[in-house]
Amino acid sequence: MYRRAFLAAATAAGASLTAPSATQRRLGSADVDRLNAKLAAVVSMDNAYGGTVELQRHATALAEETVRLQNAHTASSRIRSELYGVAAAFTASAMWAAIDGRRLDEAEPYLDRAVTLAGLANNRYILFRAWGHAGIMYRHLGRPADAIAAAEAARGISITRSDPFYASLAFARLGTFHADAGDARSSLRAIGLAQDSYDRADHAKHRPPWMGFYDQAELDSLATFANLRLSNWEAAERHAHRCLAALRPELERNRALTYANLALAQLGQGDIEPAVAAARTVAPGMARHGRVGMLLNSFTTQLTAVAPRSPDTAAWHEHRRAAA
Repeated sequence: MYRRAFLAAATAAGASLTAPSATQRRLGSADVDRLNAKLAAVVSMDNAYGGTVELQRHATALAEETVRLQNAHTASSRIRSELYGVAAAFTASAMWAAIDGRRLDEAEPYLDRAVTLAGLANNRYILFRAWGHAGIMYRHLGRPADAIAAAEAARGISITRSDPFYASLAFARLGTFHADAGDARSSLRAIGLAQDSYDRADHAKHRPPWMGFYDQAELDSLATFANLRLSNWEAAERHAHRCLAALRPELERNRALTYANLALAQLGQGDIEPAVAAARTVAPGMARHGRVGMLLNSFTTQLTAVAPRSPDTAAWHEHRRAAA
């Protein structure tokens, strides 16, 4: 279902750019606007369906075509910088799709390309995004020190000083990475700073479309991850419920992640029946998604260890077999 929906959305958005003509022309703002519209469509598809293979390939093709387009034509320095920025954003989207889909061996090569293109564009915003994604990639690769270093690199970019909204996201991610490293004090301090920064931010300010995912629900989602890693089960459950209450309906992947995390938080407290009910809330299509599937696999393992003879455990195993 999610693959069909993605393909339909990709067709509507335009699966590829128009090939440049043999005659060289001067690129302008209309070209940048057209590409930014395609970028917004990519971001929207990611928000809805997560990091599918199709989205990764689509974003990669758009990044490559954007670079080829400007190499075939002339442009002012301003337009050329903006085009490099769009190419960097497409590359970051491809990187994120690979990370989100747990295709980590495919994700790392995108980082150098995204950082290079962001540098050519002199675009601090895309650089912030690239390092933010890098931290999550390193987290999933089991490299907590690298994850923390990447998060600190993102936090050190000047936009986090001029706009507390970016600082909030950087702190929230840093909190999850410190939790992975077992540093509870630094983790909870970072989560607190993330909330303080979020409360100070101007939420009406215009920002790039790829920052549209970040809101109070996402902050609570990241706080849920951090508290789960620290075995703070009650706090994790509280943040998961807050996330679900504020989560926008179109963010299906995020909803699935949060229900999986809620199930883990309840299981940590020994609440077997509600934990299984929360896990079963995840739609079958999303249950096979990279990060969601990983969390549900962890839930299955822990549930079987904690309550091997429970009828709820048997019902969960049957549910997993039916959804496979």
